[in-house]
Amino acid sequence: MIRTRFAPSPTGYVHIGNLRTTLFEYLFARKNNGVFIVRVEDTDQERSVTGALESMLKTLAWAGIVPDEGVMLEPGDLGEGDRVVQKGNFGPYIQSERLNAYKKYAQVLLDTGFAYYAFDTAEELNAMRENQQARKVATKYDRTRMRNQLTLTPEEVTILLASDAERVVRLKVPDSGEVSFDDIVHGKTVFDVKEIDDQVLIKSDGFPTYHMAVVVDDHLMEITHVIRGDDWISSTPKHLLLYQAFGWTPPIYAHVPLILNADKSKLSKRQGDVAVEDYQKKGYLAEALVNFIVFCGWNPGTAKELYTKDELIKDFSLEKVSKAGAVFNIDKLNWYNKEYLKSLPLDELVSRALPFFMNVPFYEKFEPQIANEGAWFGSVLSLERERVTTLAELPEAVKFVFELPEYQKELLAWRKGTVEEARKILPELKSFLEGFSDDDWNKAALEHKVGEWIAAKGYTTGSALWPLRVALSGQQNSPGPYEIAEVLGMEESLKRIEAGVMSLGA
Repeated sequence: MIRTRFAPSPTGYVHIGNLRTTLFEYLFARKNNGVFIVRVEDTDQERSVTGALESMLKTLAWAGIVPDEGVMLEPGDLGEGDRVVQKGNFGPYIQSERLNAYKKYAQVLLDTGFAYYAFDTAEELNAMRENQQARKVATKYDRTRMRNQLTLTPEEVTILLASDAERVVRLKVPDSGEVSFDDIVHGKTVFDVKEIDDQVLIKSDGFPTYHMAVVVDDHLMEITHVIRGDDWISSTPKHLLLYQAFGWTPPIYAHVPLILNADKSKLSKRQGDVAVEDYQKKGYLAEALVNFIVFCGWNPGTAKELYTKDELIKDFSLEKVSKAGAVFNIDKLNWYNKEYLKSLPLDELVSRALPFFMNVPFYEKFEPQIANEGAWFGSVLSLERERVTTLAELPEAVKFVFELPEYQKELLAWRKGTVEEARKILPELKSFLEGFSDDDWNKAALEHKVGEWIAAKGYTTGSALWPLRVALSGQQNSPGPYEIAEVLGMEESLKRIEAGVMSLGA
């Protein structure tokens, strides 16, 4: 069975690039009826951030990524909120709880001669690197000159191990040869072992390095496919050497392209938002971000761009992932979001938009009406849903429905007309509208009857509808007057038109 994994470090937010790679892992597992696992790599204790794990799991859930196994969230008891749990037969799934396994397998490598103890101090290692830089040679651990199990006598090693002297465990890389593997994205990839350092496997604090832990965990958890960014491709030969030393079969690798800034540099917060949470807070829909991100480096080979999650699962394949880096195009993301906003069911639009209204000044005043008239609030949002880019823009966009802004009378004049013309037409239109019944106060009836009235009076459409729209919205740019009038209702609409008439001095 195919088994993939997302293995984040709880050091902060979820990077856009990590979300894309996670989606590839998730889609690949789902398409092949496999298992998607979340494992936590927290062996770098100094960088771990309190609450980061819960935040990352919530971000995955927001994006619709639910693990089959490993670390996940489940509802707490008695309304306590979500809590982190571990589920599956290969746990624990948090590396800091697996230290005994790493020590066990490190000892296997020591016993078989594939690893050795090193006792160098930080000062000695710095001096080694400075010497290598001065000689303009590659900076890597020189096991022939440094203080380690290979250069010291057995008696010296025994004494050091029995003392409080700091020590690490390093991999003994072969002196010659090649390491090669077939990458699903990049094809056959070959490395000369002379380019590979004797990397540290167990640090002086007893915790494993990434290289040691990832190999042990992937093997013990029966991971079949490792999908990760191609900035990790240089680490793969180190991992393959460990697989060889243990006599284990390695997983299949797929190194996917990085997401880049417009200038082709690596995506970083120096040039814009890189955290998934940032886009969530700005009101991007999860469906839009997921659709956009998957297309950063993957192409189905068709003209189709809008995909549901089920469609992505059906069409996704690693063979269609590009080798080249994908540029993060914010304009394209905005296009996706606008398309998804247009198609979102109205009740879903209301529930997703509400959190963005909680802190706006007018919400508290109108909260009872919004809460009791969900359908009406949906019609309010519909006024602007096709004119905004994100959910976060909706409160400001529909603010005029709740609070008519102040405006100058000149705004009531159509661009091809005059204030005097508006002063004549708007009161007449108001008188006509006062004859409507509540049943007729809807977009279709207003459009039909007002259209007939304009034609009968011989007015141009712009000269009549411009001042009507501005009186209703108080804005130079807004939805059409019929849509606004229907949402406001007859009483509020006539009240606003009267205010417009008064401002014209009629």
